[in-house]
Amino acid sequence: MDKFETFTGIVCAVDRANIDTDALIPKEHLKSIKRTGFGPALFSDWRYNDDGTDNPDFVLNQPKAKGSSILVGRNNFGCGSSREHAVWAVAQQGFKVVIAPIEGDIPGFADIFCNNCAKNGVLTVQLSSADVDAIFEMATADEPLEATVSLEDQKVIFGETEFMFEVDPSVKEKLLQGLDDIAESLLYEADISNFEAGHSTQMLGA
Repeated sequence: MDKFETFTGIVCAVDRANIDTDALIPKEHLKSIKRTGFGPALFSDWRYNDDGTDNPDFVLNQPKAKGSSILVGRNNFGCGSSREHAVWAVAQQGFKVVIAPIEGDIPGFADIFCNNCAKNGVLTVQLSSADVDAIFEMATADEPLEATVSLEDQKVIFGETEFMFEVDPSVKEKLLQGLDDIAESLLYEADISNFEAGHSTQMLGA
């Protein structure tokens, strides 16, 4: 996967809590055995009318969200089933970052969704409810809302306003280096080969 680099992008703010993976990509879109082409299916039940035309009331279809790469939701984002297709749809729509708030004992993200994001190069950012409320307030404007995301500095920047976030150091390092699980394993290819060379694979008693 690509290295995560500091970028400035447009915000798409979906003001709903408990957005589950079936909302992110409904089950009828899970038939493909390929890992590509899921972007248009993101939020399809909300995004399209029954006749397949764009629903103009859904924020992703509004001009201010065109080309957006920062997705903002409410708490418990990505709950529901463990389908990795949900993250594929988010990434293939063009989103590099998903932001959600921690609200009391309710996390910003479901664990499996969060882990799947890290494996697919998508940064999940948990902020306080107050910080996310402020982002939603800024996003009510008719004009596109821009933000700069720096994983290196762990900041989301809106002009003069900065929101700091925490991130697991191992996740941060893998995203910055562009390493998925396979690529990370291949860093130790020589060690693995040496280990295998020193251990017989012949079955006992053969």
